[in-house]
Amino acid sequence: MKNTLLALCCLIIFSCAQGQITEQVDFTRQDTLRGSITPERSWWDLTYYHLDLSVMPDEKYISGKTSVYYKVLDNSKELQIDLQSPLKITSAIQNGQSLDIRHDGNAHFISLKDKQDIGKVYSVDVFYKGNPKEAVRAPWDGGFSWKKDKNGNHFIATSCQGLGASVWWPNKDHMYDEVDSMLISVTNPKELTNISNGRLRSKKENNDGTVTSHWFVNNPINNYGVNVNIADYVHFSEVYEGEKGPLDLDYFILSYNLEKAQEHFTDAPKMMKAFEHWFGPYPFYEDGFKLVEVPYLGMEHQSSVTYGNQYKKGYLGRDLSGTGWGLKFDFLIIHESGHEWFANNITYKDIADMWIHEGFTNYSENLFLDYYHGKEAASEYVIGTRKGIKNDKPIIGYYNVNKEGSGDMYPKGGNMLHTLRQLIENDEKWRQILRGLNETFYHQTVTTQQIENYISEQSGIDLTAFFNQYLRDIRIPTLEYEIKNGALKFRWTEIVNGFDMPIQVTIDNKEQWLFPKNKWQSIPIKNSTFKIDEDFYIRHKQI
Repeated sequence: MKNTLLALCCLIIFSCAQGQITEQVDFTRQDTLRGSITPERSWWDLTYYHLDLSVMPDEKYISGKTSVYYKVLDNSKELQIDLQSPLKITSAIQNGQSLDIRHDGNAHFISLKDKQDIGKVYSVDVFYKGNPKEAVRAPWDGGFSWKKDKNGNHFIATSCQGLGASVWWPNKDHMYDEVDSMLISVTNPKELTNISNGRLRSKKENNDGTVTSHWFVNNPINNYGVNVNIADYVHFSEVYEGEKGPLDLDYFILSYNLEKAQEHFTDAPKMMKAFEHWFGPYPFYEDGFKLVEVPYLGMEHQSSVTYGNQYKKGYLGRDLSGTGWGLKFDFLIIHESGHEWFANNITYKDIADMWIHEGFTNYSENLFLDYYHGKEAASEYVIGTRKGIKNDKPIIGYYNVNKEGSGDMYPKGGNMLHTLRQLIENDEKWRQILRGLNETFYHQTVTTQQIENYISEQSGIDLTAFFNQYLRDIRIPTLEYEIKNGALKFRWTEIVNGFDMPIQVTIDNKEQWLFPKNKWQSIPIKNSTFKIDEDFYIRHKQI
């Protein structure tokens, strides 16, 4: 790791490729310690976590430990574990020995005493306690949500994407290294039920009025995908016959919402059928699939998707596209479940590449509609979402400082992928590319470049300039054209170097491809009728 990454302050001046935007951002040492693969992270590889947590709702207090199992990759004896204030690490123990800890803000450096042999697996127990950060506006401002249901029962949940899982439990809080499997043990008041990721292995009532549940996650999982949900839950379930066999679909909801949920959650098996068609088999058959009601909007926690859309169609009853198609499904069930493929199966290494999660999952809404209502409906929907695109900042953020890019990663990302589908001009080939992504990068962390390269290779199209245009620039390609004296004159403007995307148009009532460049071209036109296919996310200007 270069020393510059560990500077106390990084002053970054960012300019998009053509100088359209300049942004000055100050990043601190804490941003770097959180967002980069530091030397104290790089020498060891996560293999297993056991998170053992006690939750005391009345005090809004938690305590517990994380047992961190890791494989030694290189010579070192200082290990970085992350935990955010006001929580405190009280001790760290390896092989019965108490270890020294050097604290640097939210990063904690544990000095190991035993020899760390390359290739061997070791573990360290990290003990902690405190009142964790309370979520202000979950899931966007995460932490613990300490709420009450209509009956006055505690209604508790965690959410932490971006902020980091270290806001509520000690871990290696960087996305590049996913743990292979995990046990989540949660102790809470016995009148309440905890639901976490994976499958319930056992449950035990304790003598002090509490109950402990043990949830085992059999697949790799990213840190923010881990969750705790504690409430007066009731349960119902069904079995979905999927591509890899029977899949348990389990639903945990507040007792008084049972009837509503039984009717409303029919979108879940429909989602599974559509997304297995487009993306390939659900990636976590061993862990099952759950929808869990929470006191906030919802989140893509792996195999434990959280739900708070108030049992309404659309996004809290609204159609984000303005076309009517967005009210044909529950936005939260479809969108957050789509993340099981893009976020939980294929995971970004750096949050700067968050579009890999949100662009594809925004696009999954379109594909759900395509599966059940046809291509025209799907096109209308995705085109309708363009009104939410700001084009104020590039989609890709800053690397190594835990900084995501523009919120345009959602609607602009979806429209970029919809445009790409048109370029490929073969729906089955496009479907196989989407399925191939999930097979090739199965249970992996990836970079934008890996995704770009794969799609370019599989499509047979050099998409370098295409991705540079939509991911790294804020301008939208603009087709300037003029119809005069029996000729159509046209060119691209507002483009990056090398951008020469062809588009489908209708000229004289005949569909055809147009191949604009950055210089004027001309072709004959008879009746002066010219229309651009709206499926391409571009602008046009007649001069």
